[in-house]
Amino acid sequence: MTRTCLLLTLGLCFSSLAATLEVTVTNTQQQPLPYTVVELVHPEYLAAPPAEAAKVVQQQLNFQPFVSVVQQGTRVEFPNLDKTRHHVYSFSKAKTFELRLYAGKPEAPVMFDQAGVVTLGCNIHDNMLAYIYVSASRYVALTDADGKASFSELPATTYQLQLWSPWQTQPLPAAQGSINAGQKNITIELDIAPQALPATPKRGFGD
Repeated sequence: MTRTCLLLTLGLCFSSLAATLEVTVTNTQQQPLPYTVVELVHPEYLAAPPAEAAKVVQQQLNFQPFVSVVQQGTRVEFPNLDKTRHHVYSFSKAKTFELRLYAGKPEAPVMFDQAGVVTLGCNIHDNMLAYIYVSASRYVALTDADGKASFSELPATTYQLQLWSPWQTQPLPAAQGSINAGQKNITIELDIAPQALPATPKRGFGD
């Protein structure tokens, strides 16, 4: 899937040196948009990947979670908890890789060292679909079921806010906005229709 985004310039002018920010993302019917990535970009606050690997699990013939957010330079493991074997792959520009037919846990995690959106699939089970958003920024979050993403301990400076949703069908328009002193909540409305998550096939061998 092509990576598209909405760009907002946010002046976070809080009175203290660090602040919290809550971003609420909805569609045009004011319905919350879960699985939306919110990334605050600033050249001084680049990704700081954790020492431990992240995980994308294969269970009940699906990837879990549907959308993962990792920082550039993060290693990701792909444990298979199903009874059947999977063949995990991606042809995405940000990361092309292939884990050939396997059960259990691959020998080594996969390094995601380039920012961008990585689409995951399985050569054996066509229904399996998931995304990994690789962030170049230290400050990135994923909206929950209520469409909310929260940040804490933000340095007081100006950020570029970048959004991505797995249900985007076209590039989103650019916009400009600002947050005044003491304002810590913003709502962003997107013309996006959420879709159902990948369904689990009605077969018992993947339980």
